[in-house]
Amino acid sequence: MNLHRLDLVSLSLFNLVVRTGSISKGAELAHLAVGAASKRISDLEGAVGTELFERHSRGVTLTVAGDALHRHAQRILNDVDQLAADLSDYASGVVGVVRLWVNTSAVTQFLPRELASFVAANPGIRIELEEQNSSEIVLAVLEGRADVGIFADRTPTLGLDIVNYREDRLVLVVPRVHPLARRKSVHFEEACDFDFVTLSGATSLAQRLHAASETLGRRLKLRIQVRSFDAMCQMVAAGMGVAVLPREAIQPHLRSMNLREITLEDDWTHRRLVIGLRDAGAVPRHVRTLIDHLCAG
Repeated sequence: MNLHRLDLVSLSLFNLVVRTGSISKGAELAHLAVGAASKRISDLEGAVGTELFERHSRGVTLTVAGDALHRHAQRILNDVDQLAADLSDYASGVVGVVRLWVNTSAVTQFLPRELASFVAANPGIRIELEEQNSSEIVLAVLEGRADVGIFADRTPTLGLDIVNYREDRLVLVVPRVHPLARRKSVHFEEACDFDFVTLSGATSLAQRLHAASETLGRRLKLRIQVRSFDAMCQMVAAGMGVAVLPREAIQPHLRSMNLREITLEDDWTHRRLVIGLRDAGAVPRHVRTLIDHLCAG
């Protein structure tokens, strides 16, 4: 097997043949003569030491080896496309890219304004933002898929360096027509008598609620799980249950959805959001510029 004989043109042609199911159609899309395309496919098979396609009268289909090459070829070509995009950015004046993974609480409450002001002040630094669960964010930073992570406290950090970012407060959200709606504050145990709307169980917020209910010896009455704070508020407004959400995140929805926020008199409702880094002492300058901006906000 001589993988050094593989080249990007042949891999691109190979993908086009897979897509069309035909060497001639793949050659047409690649702007190659059919004979030249057939030679490149034969050379690929020679390089890997086995047939990649089964030929038949209606075209070609992948062999098991061809299927394996197809998966790798897609990844390689995607990486090349990303490389070209990155180099194009640098050529046009971009001095750095920060891969920022954040949880829903951060992206809903704090980051829109802070990132807008950062980009305005640092046009040469591009932010690639991804919203994920706190535990996924920690793994992404550890594995180098993210440069910076923002997630909730109580999330296992697995050795990451941690910087405090923001604090928030969780409150109970109920419809205005609800037995608790006239209360200014309640203990979480009182809320446990009602059905709950939550995020998925993998999120730090859902895990916090389950831990709080278990401490009380209660079982959370889960009625429905959704994927966003906005969807949670809509479900509460529709009478599907009550919810626990960050106070600042729900402010735009209280009046429009006819909701009521109630203070929870429990210590665990005070949260910290933190910034996680693989090595705080070896952060590139453009990443440090973003962290300093976020911490100063």
